[in-house]
Amino acid sequence: MDCITLIGMPGSGKSTIGVLLAKRLGMDFLDTDLLIQTEQGAPLQDVLDGLGAEEFLDLEGRTLARLARTRTVIAPGGSCVCRSASMEHLKELGRVVYIKLPYETITARITNLDRRGIAFRPGETLRSIYEARTPLYEQYADLTVETEGLTLEQSAAAAEQLLRQP
Repeated sequence: MDCITLIGMPGSGKSTIGVLLAKRLGMDFLDTDLLIQTEQGAPLQDVLDGLGAEEFLDLEGRTLARLARTRTVIAPGGSCVCRSASMEHLKELGRVVYIKLPYETITARITNLDRRGIAFRPGETLRSIYEARTPLYEQYADLTVETEGLTLEQSAAAAEQLLRQP
């Protein structure tokens, strides 16, 4: 199996589901937000604050575009869909799985909005980001896992089941 990229909103559980899915499939796991933090030597929110949203999205895009992995579950930031070149590269690496949750569940999960490392452009809100990104997640996804009402382990199992289908 090639790479599997999990896309979805911040707070959807991509990183945790990714770790669980990687264990289930015997694959490596990569959280690209952590990769950016390591390379920049600062927490993600500090990187974002220092660069601003557009420059951060460009940095994220360059980071994703240079990934050369195999047999890895990749959990990029929720903003990965904001740069089409990034998504085209991730799709070349393997299948893309959308971890889908309703807006109300996302807002209930995100309690640290000011330190979460979400790329807000001026005037954007979590609601406007959700509404703008949802069609992009749907566009780029090869598979969609509806995770509302599922535990993280159940979500990973549902993703595995979809990925194993012919």
